[in-house]
Amino acid sequence: MKKKKLNLRDLKVDDSGKKENSMNNKVSSQLSIREYIPSIFSFVMLIAGILFDYFETFLQFSGWIRILWYVVAYIPVGFPVIKEGWESIKQGDFFTEFFLMSIATLGAFAIGEYPEGVAVMLFYAVGELFQSAAVKRAKRSIKALLDVRPNEALVYRNNNYVSVNPETVAIGEKVQVRVGEKIPLDGILLSEKGSFNTAALTGESKPDTIAKGEKVFAGSINLDGVIEIETTKEFKDSSIARILDMVQNATARKSKTELFIRKFARIYTPIVVFLAIGLTFIPYFFVDDYVFSDWLYRALIFLVISCPCALVISIPLGYFGGLGAASKNGILFKGASFLDEMTKVTTVVMDKTGTVTKGVFKIKNVVVNNGSLSEAEMMKYLMAMEEQSTHPIAKAIMEYKADGEDFQATEVTEVAGKGLKGMVNGKTVLVGNKPLMISNNIEVPSETDNIVESIVMVSIESKFAGYVIIADELKDDAHDAIKQIRESGISKIIMLSGDKDSITQQVAKEMGVDWAKGGLLPEDKLKEVEKLMSENDNKVAFIGDGINDAPVLAVSDVGIAMGGLGSDVAIETADVIIQTDQPSKIARAIKIGRSTRRIVWQNIGLAFGVKAVVLVLGAGGLATMWEAVFADVGVALLAILNAVRLQKMNWK
Repeated sequence: MKKKKLNLRDLKVDDSGKKENSMNNKVSSQLSIREYIPSIFSFVMLIAGILFDYFETFLQFSGWIRILWYVVAYIPVGFPVIKEGWESIKQGDFFTEFFLMSIATLGAFAIGEYPEGVAVMLFYAVGELFQSAAVKRAKRSIKALLDVRPNEALVYRNNNYVSVNPETVAIGEKVQVRVGEKIPLDGILLSEKGSFNTAALTGESKPDTIAKGEKVFAGSINLDGVIEIETTKEFKDSSIARILDMVQNATARKSKTELFIRKFARIYTPIVVFLAIGLTFIPYFFVDDYVFSDWLYRALIFLVISCPCALVISIPLGYFGGLGAASKNGILFKGASFLDEMTKVTTVVMDKTGTVTKGVFKIKNVVVNNGSLSEAEMMKYLMAMEEQSTHPIAKAIMEYKADGEDFQATEVTEVAGKGLKGMVNGKTVLVGNKPLMISNNIEVPSETDNIVESIVMVSIESKFAGYVIIADELKDDAHDAIKQIRESGISKIIMLSGDKDSITQQVAKEMGVDWAKGGLLPEDKLKEVEKLMSENDNKVAFIGDGINDAPVLAVSDVGIAMGGLGSDVAIETADVIIQTDQPSKIARAIKIGRSTRRIVWQNIGLAFGVKAVVLVLGAGGLATMWEAVFADVGVALLAILNAVRLQKMNWK
């Protein structure tokens, strides 16, 4: 009857992992069947006993035969509970649910209510089995993560690829991954490109295409061709291992509601025990026709009804269900407490670059001011010059596709803080900003003064040829994210960015946030968020993605990090990790938190409501042990089934 916690750290993987998993599954299946045998045996014995009681005249089912029959029916389900209660008493914990059920059922035997004594313990045992099944169901998302942990790695050693345990692979070793196999460790892709299924890590089913030199993560499945990677982390430090560890720790961080209920149960249980004792003996002084067995029966009913297991079981299961549902959606909460905090958020503050934008420069527009040049020709001059640069803007320009033969640049020199100067096809070419043009007496169109994005201007033979607007792209779901956040009831959305204020204001206006501020250092962002948090009843969630955002992520009521797979700082600092880099998941995190809280409070209301009614009826002699069983085990089962609903919900 003892509940065992799933400890992810205890699960080891070796070269024979697949065989071991197969055998474990068979053993687990056999164990699950064996778990039900005691309850089935007791149930058959109980039904047979009740039938024998009904036909007692014919079968002579009475005396010691009847007592022995029900004792045999009771032992398979009752002994484990009595044993657990005794173990708790030896550790100084008297008032547990095991103690309550033991006293209630043994008391029923003492006053001759044998069938009811067996029935109470049987239904309690069945409730425990249902609880166990519900917990297993709630842990499926974590087990799915466990399943993606690879069992072997093909490592290049001694001029050959050998299969080894991933835990033995060192940083910097070369690993080969075949089609359909899992990436064993985090690393850098050595092959030209690869296509990967990252669903277990990010919750997204769309394949992810990675180019040479980019990061790949343990647990991803290789979909296209044999690839090679160079490991950058040990197995224990891989992204999947850290995510598993974080989910494990999340279940240990209790919400305030959960902690309150556990404290409440420790105070509540001894109170009901003493009330039951009082219910047994106090009526002796006030009731004329006092019958000890009748009042003891009422007290036993009182004990069964008052057992707090429905609350103690269903509330943590509700939060666990919420954590599991969130992880299936690519959202990792670092504790049940943050599920609660998400429901209280009134203000969402977000960074710009890397949070709502992709953090990658792209060509937004190409404008040609020289009628004798085509767009492709001007871009060839520009690309010939930028090929010499390693600047991120140069990289964006080099992605432009121009037909025909490429131009070659010579004598390229850098003009500090302004751009590049060189020769292309025998012509003098200047590439850079407005100050570069002005310093070379080149007239720049006034229309460029109103452009807030980054501009690369081009001059050929001292004549202004045109310009290219470079901008950071909004993420695909950025607009949808703002819409969904507003629909979830958030009253204020703010953008704070280190980028220049003009760009920040333009992005904020395009997205429809309430107000924005740019040109901020990390300490400036921190001051702004602390100012917001100081306002009455204002709960602030901050969304960021990098080292610069770490101080604000740490101080905000709820810190949400984008792209947790690749960011060590985000994993360490934030309270919630959005694994897919999608800002629209923020609204989903709020919805999951609210659904979890709603189900938890439904369970609390159900448990207290039903128990209060049946307690009054029991104390007044109007309820039997059967109603008591429903008030305890029945309510627990209903609460568990309600909590399991979280696994079926859709928050699209």
